[in-house]
Amino acid sequence: MRRLSRRAAVRQPHLMDHLRAVVWGPAEFVGLPPWWLVGEGILAGRLAAAAIVGTAVAGAWYGVPGLAHGEAGLVCALALSLYLCVVRAGRALIGIVTVFAVCLALHTPQAAAGVVLAERGRVEPVVVTSVQDSTAAAGHGRYLCSVTDQHGVPLKVRIWRGCGHTTRPGDALAVVYDPEGRVPPRGAEAGASWTRPLRELGGWTVALVAAGVIAVVRSYRLSHTGSGRPGPSLPSPDR
Repeated sequence: MRRLSRRAAVRQPHLMDHLRAVVWGPAEFVGLPPWWLVGEGILAGRLAAAAIVGTAVAGAWYGVPGLAHGEAGLVCALALSLYLCVVRAGRALIGIVTVFAVCLALHTPQAAAGVVLAERGRVEPVVVTSVQDSTAAAGHGRYLCSVTDQHGVPLKVRIWRGCGHTTRPGDALAVVYDPEGRVPPRGAEAGASWTRPLRELGGWTVALVAAGVIAVVRSYRLSHTGSGRPGPSLPSPDR
């Protein structure tokens, strides 16, 4: 019985180390991680973020629905997750990186439309036909205005920028629209720049890159069989 209890006590730390390596990554280095490993993580995260945002902007600019609506961004997020699986990063960190990448892909289509409208959008006045308070339905104090253009044709989308509690039917609002019709119109904003929608994605981008760096760094193994990346050779003892 004592031998069995000793064997169980010896196996338990090894089991905990194995579980820790599987969940969070082995991180088999002493002190600071190798600089090239940090660079690899930064490169992987930035390439993934650039691919997610770039495909959405290109899709909105050229009118490719599969790119503009974020489907390509989700594919890029999946590719990043597969890369982390290949290097055998920790399961929990792979999940965290995937969540950040998917959130970035879901927020990018609106930002991409904002980039297109800021670059080639044109401003024209519209007339408000009705105002709806969406506070109760959406949980925030936003008003939605149904509008018609100068020819009396109703717009298919409702405008919330510039539409407030003081807006009444018959009031005039300014909307910016894409002359090529590839993105829906929205309320005009003073001093809008094409960089502003991209800056709004900064939080998700930083979170994605930071999580990617941690996942890649902690995937480091000294053995050749772990992630396929050999560790540094140890000096042989003097004879």
